[in-house]
Amino acid sequence: MKITKQHRFTLRLAALAASVVVVVLASLVMTVPATRTTAAAPLSAAGARAAADRAPLAGRIKPGVAYRGVATFYDAGDGNGACLFGPSKTVMIAAMNHTDYERAKACGAYIRVRAANGRSITVRITNECPLPCAPGQLDLSPQAFAKLAAPRLGRIPITWKLLSPKTSAKIAVRYKTGSTRWWCGIQVIDHRNPVALLQVRVAGRWRKLSRTDYNYFLSAKGAGCGGPIRITDIYGQRLTVRGIKLKANLVQRTKAQFARH
Repeated sequence: MKITKQHRFTLRLAALAASVVVVVLASLVMTVPATRTTAAAPLSAAGARAAADRAPLAGRIKPGVAYRGVATFYDAGDGNGACLFGPSKTVMIAAMNHTDYERAKACGAYIRVRAANGRSITVRITNECPLPCAPGQLDLSPQAFAKLAAPRLGRIPITWKLLSPKTSAKIAVRYKTGSTRWWCGIQVIDHRNPVALLQVRVAGRWRKLSRTDYNYFLSAKGAGCGGPIRITDIYGQRLTVRGIKLKANLVQRTKAQFARH
């Protein structure tokens, strides 16, 4: 069959149209998943690696990395929650979703939250948002949510980052109700950076205590209760505090605080 000039022109048009369709379909395949995700996945892989280097003891939430999810709000009451800090001095607080709460690792963390409209706030994590709260989700106090968007919306997309804020407060320590020399629970309060480890001095060595999901570190047999305490943040910075009395449910202020990062 003889191919005329008209045939060649028609074939070129068909090939061009097919290539355009392929490009469009490829772009759709690449962009659709990104617009649907609400998981607390780092927006930057390079940022995640750098953050991991800066904070070797960080868990799921790493400094310098932006996470995405949704913001909702709940009746926060006096601000007390799963972290058991007690009533909050400020209403700028939030509950972290179950996954990123990570057995109380998120307790006390300061988070900068930004809405799609450009508004942003800083909140402190005092509670856990149980399942079905999704990874990346923050359940804010009503007052905090209202600073980002109209409460009638109920649910908005957000991004958020961990902060190491300015503060004049010093760290405090509290022994749990029921603590004695034979069993004790120890809690750290008003820390600038998330706490990664708590150790007590036993027979000349530092012993790591296990952490509960209600934000206390337990010494099940009383080892180290009433003695020196070493607190380590996610950056590896260590603070050693002494002179903490073994008195249950008493907030005892120290003279120490983690440095900013």
